[in-house]
Amino acid sequence: MNENESLTVTLTLENNEELECAVLNIFEADEKEYIALLPLDENGDNTDGQIYLYRFIDNGEEEEPGLENIEEDEEFDRVSAIFNEWLDTQDFGDIDLDALDDLVD
Repeated sequence: MNENESLTVTLTLENNEELECAVLNIFEADEKEYIALLPLDENGDNTDGQIYLYRFIDNGEEEEPGLENIEEDEEFDRVSAIFNEWLDTQDFGDIDLDALDDLVD
């Protein structure tokens, strides 16, 4: 994979709709692993800024990893706070996506 490519996963929602998501981070909290996903539209963009947090289950190299919903509000609040701390440390800078599109065309 090229370093500029992002890792994506496809979620199957309760209504059997598939949703492509970019993996923002896999991180640890309270001795468990979690994953932050950015849902993408059909153009590969995220226009609403929503981020999904799930418990991440590493099933080893032989099986696909699993995701579990975070059911408890307290757990979700702790995980959200840790993710937000990580997000604050990232330097995303001011990226002009329109300018990048012009370079590709």
